[in-house]
Amino acid sequence: MQKRSFLKALSIMAGAQFGLGGAVSAKTRPLVEVWKDPECGCCKDWVKHLEGSGFDVRVHGSGNTAARARLGIPAKLGSCHTGQVGGYALEGHVPARDIQRLLAERPKAIGLAVPGMPVGSPGMDGPIYGERKDAYDVLLVKADGSTSIFQSYSSKSSTAS
Repeated sequence: MQKRSFLKALSIMAGAQFGLGGAVSAKTRPLVEVWKDPECGCCKDWVKHLEGSGFDVRVHGSGNTAARARLGIPAKLGSCHTGQVGGYALEGHVPARDIQRLLAERPKAIGLAVPGMPVGSPGMDGPIYGERKDAYDVLLVKADGSTSIFQSYSSKSSTAS
């Protein structure tokens, strides 16, 4: 019992010191590491989308092509930025809700990809595009490089969450 009391006291002290309200560990936000061109505006908007959806993001201003190859995403699925989260690769304008689902379900896969830059996807949904939303698929990239549809978005659906 003394050990339990000591751990509880330690937990309270740590919480007070780090602003955790008495909890030993606060629920952390998943970290997405992103490689992109430093001048790309749509990449910056995708990063804002992730941050607004509960992710922490670390951005590298170069290395997108090398990151894509290192993480195993086939070049034909390429887009303007590449990310990594929880052991998975992310290629292109993947909606945050699909990343959250990926992390919850933990399928055996390399990661998710949205090839190209479909208008209406997160980061490609700014005022410059008006109300336009193109249909697109989020692809689950399997270990052998093949893909299957993880989520489809019609030209009428929203990807804001």
